[in-house]
Amino acid sequence: MPSKGGLIIQPAWLISESSNEPKQNWGVRVYDGKIQSVAPNEELETKFSEDEIFLAKDKVLMPGFVNGHIHMYGVLAHGIPVKSAPSDFWSFLEKFWWPLVEDKIDHKMISAATEWLCSEMLLSGTTTFCDILEAPQSLPDSLLLEKEIVEKRGLRALLSFEASERSGSKVAQKGIDENIRLIETNVEGNLVSGFMSVHTTFTCSDNFLRHAFELAEENNVLFHAHCNEGAYEGEWCEKTFGHRTFEHYEKLGINGPRFLASQCVHLSEREIELVSSAGTRCVHMPLSNCEVGGGIAPIPELLEKGVRVSLGSDGYMNDMFDVMRGAFLIHKARLQDPGTMKAEQVFEMATLQGAEALGLDNVGALKPGFVADLQLIDANFPTPSTEENLIEQVILYRSGHHVDSVMIAGKWKLKNGEILGADLENQRESVHRQARRLWGENG
Repeated sequence: MPSKGGLIIQPAWLISESSNEPKQNWGVRVYDGKIQSVAPNEELETKFSEDEIFLAKDKVLMPGFVNGHIHMYGVLAHGIPVKSAPSDFWSFLEKFWWPLVEDKIDHKMISAATEWLCSEMLLSGTTTFCDILEAPQSLPDSLLLEKEIVEKRGLRALLSFEASERSGSKVAQKGIDENIRLIETNVEGNLVSGFMSVHTTFTCSDNFLRHAFELAEENNVLFHAHCNEGAYEGEWCEKTFGHRTFEHYEKLGINGPRFLASQCVHLSEREIELVSSAGTRCVHMPLSNCEVGGGIAPIPELLEKGVRVSLGSDGYMNDMFDVMRGAFLIHKARLQDPGTMKAEQVFEMATLQGAEALGLDNVGALKPGFVADLQLIDANFPTPSTEENLIEQVILYRSGHHVDSVMIAGKWKLKNGEILGADLENQRESVHRQARRLWGENG
């Protein structure tokens, strides 16, 4: 029998992973930061009679969410005053996001945003996230600042700085150096680690892209880029190189299993084949793609080809219940097929498949040997729950407001609706103050 000192969590329902049917009155035993056993509640209580028991009779126990792509600093732009809305994706970048947001972000803003987003994610069941920091004027040490805060808050995270040549070669090299400095702190088993990130083909030269990718290979980390978020990049590549974005990455030797490609909205049939055959990983942001007028990514087509796809909020609406709902519904409308994007597929993208896309092992499911990253949500649905409908009920009729408790690596971070170790009102005041600075108002 395993050592004493474990914790038995006894919910009304258990969703261990999307490939297994939910089980009523099943729970887990947590020991040494991991899931040690999964079994009926009574069996766990009998077998581990000296363990502490956490009763959750009206709750669903399920894995914590994996947010595969977020910009934590983006919260500071929520509600920012603009004289006129951007007319297309390029004007969104050139006239709004770059000059009014990215180029004004500094360390104080990063600190406030990171603290708040850690709380926001915990309150909505996210235990793992992948952050892309875009703030050229914040260099150096902005990633190390993020890392310190995230480690203190106890979330699992991959962090990177989006290196780009749009602000000149010196700033571009600072971005690469920033990533390497964080990557050098990577230690197996740590909650926070770094990887290499660049922006796009139209803001980075071929030599710069190759250099960044070679460094990712040398350090055995992922290489990330935004790809075809709007129609602009694919068209720009065709005009500049005579072929589209993923064809260019293929030519550069970058397209492959180390490549984490975010957005992937405008893909040709040839690009879908290249992504699939190379083993490239993708991240889908259904809600933010709508916000910027980018379009709807061909995610069902990618999944059918066996591509690993994670779900991300992009720093827009960070409640992963909302993101799942968007992914569940939007493709049904695009394809005029209510049978596409089944609930189990979407749930997997937000948990186990999402973790796999980020290169994380033993994360995203409640199985023996996996880390104890989990959440408990309200199980009192308006209609009866069954094994067949529970995951769909969760996606359609739950949100962060229904999250009761969250655990990461065996430690409670949110318990009985109360976030631990954080003063939300102070954090909110700090975000307001820094947002006013960003917006150009007197804080």
